[in-house]
Amino acid sequence: MKKTPAYLPVFLLLAMACSPGNKDKSPPTETVQISREVLADKIRGGWAGQTIGCTYGGPTEFKFKGTMIQDYQEMVWYDDYIAEIFELDPGLYDDVYLDFTFVQVIEKFGVNAPADSFALAFAREDYKLWHANQAARYNILNGIMPPESGHWLNNPHADDIDFQIEADFAGLMHPGMINSATELCDRTGHIMNYGDGWYGGVFMAGMYATAFISDNIAYVIEQGLKPIPPQSKFHQVISDVIQWHRQYPDDWKKCWYEVEKKHTSEKGCPEGVFNAFNIDASVNAAYVVIGLLYGNKDFYKTMDIATRCGQDSDCNPATAAGILGVMLGYSNIPGFWKPAIEKAEPLTFPYSDLSLNQVYDLSLKHALQQIEANGGSTDGDNITIRIQQPEMLRFEESFPGMYPVKELLVRTDHLENSIEIDFEGTGIVILGNVKSRCIDETRDFTALLDIYIDGEKIEQVKMPFDYIVRKYDIYHNYRLPSAKHHIEVRWVNQHPDFRIYFKSYVVYDDKPIEPLVQRINSKTAL
Repeated sequence: MKKTPAYLPVFLLLAMACSPGNKDKSPPTETVQISREVLADKIRGGWAGQTIGCTYGGPTEFKFKGTMIQDYQEMVWYDDYIAEIFELDPGLYDDVYLDFTFVQVIEKFGVNAPADSFALAFAREDYKLWHANQAARYNILNGIMPPESGHWLNNPHADDIDFQIEADFAGLMHPGMINSATELCDRTGHIMNYGDGWYGGVFMAGMYATAFISDNIAYVIEQGLKPIPPQSKFHQVISDVIQWHRQYPDDWKKCWYEVEKKHTSEKGCPEGVFNAFNIDASVNAAYVVIGLLYGNKDFYKTMDIATRCGQDSDCNPATAAGILGVMLGYSNIPGFWKPAIEKAEPLTFPYSDLSLNQVYDLSLKHALQQIEANGGSTDGDNITIRIQQPEMLRFEESFPGMYPVKELLVRTDHLENSIEIDFEGTGIVILGNVKSRCIDETRDFTALLDIYIDGEKIEQVKMPFDYIVRKYDIYHNYRLPSAKHHIEVRWVNQHPDFRIYFKSYVVYDDKPIEPLVQRINSKTAL
């Protein structure tokens, strides 16, 4: 594509806004000018960057937990790579195809569609989901609608990365309009997340929106962070990354190490509380920011650093490369990456009836609509965007006053006997699923599990065998009094072709567990 001047008045605007002498780094005027061609180029850069980044980091996803990917480990890339992964591993692109669903809802019902429209559309899709997304899908299909479907009392994965990796669409259709992007994130993000999990999506959408009007990485990050309440863990994590970057401007690994030391304690996702697995939104957002800050607007370097930080190493480079793709525009993404994405652009995207080319057009259409709806204007090729200054969001916190105190790995199959657990605390999450003993693997079976706590039946849980509509965890309850409890899970419709796999359970209490050394010292003193 022929390079064109991005926005002649804007470069002057940004030079003034991002200069050291401008303390708040706010644009000095309320509007910026951009051509239609450049706007389309930036939208294409965002979607393409996200897809490239997801593919690039795919092979290392959650293989490096609590450790960085060493420099000597080479990454795979070749011109047919994306098209081949579309075919071989379509589930890799969950952070893209769910965006497509939301784009289609907006195309059908408009940007002001209620949360239920987005929720039902994504819950009824037949693509694979995990963690907060899958827990929300189950909630919605069983009558728990947003925002309750993403609330931590109903979703043990409320602080997980899910909305953070699928909020790109909101930023891409709101160039320079960060508050409008946030409002859309409020309706869509609470489908599957709450608190820090929701803030992660707001932060990413805000950076996408700001990347349309600024080529200053630090400014884009700071603007994206402004809506997030300072008392939240999410804000504290990102603020620390910014500070550590100033302290170690030439060594991303030192910054990464500081994040590991201070912020990787997990209490949300029950799969990651007592091991190195960490899908927390704030931690993985830190890796995105490390990639952006230390990448210095180099597309490969940004993506590579975000990947080498580990954990969710496909989603993090996808987000970082998507934001940078908007800032640079597709025309300025290095040519090395383009054959792979251009071979994939006309293909039907995994778990969708749209191609990337079609999504580019829809996002441009929606962006132009939102520019006019929010005080801007379009006049042929000339577009005026009315810039929005970020507004602070309400404070939300998941799992307040809760502390993980115990995990027990069980890993047993249950056919006839009930699952029985004795524990002491205020909450419990029981992990497991329904498995088939048949080669045929009938997909329409739903196990019915009666839950008894301290001898009283609390509820009946439905556990579908079907992977798409499965219940992500067997049972959770965060509302118990701090005391000794007995929980029993009775399988009431046992079937010889199926079994209940009981993986583990995690216990919470209202105070942290006393370290062993303190208990030893206390007994010694006595």
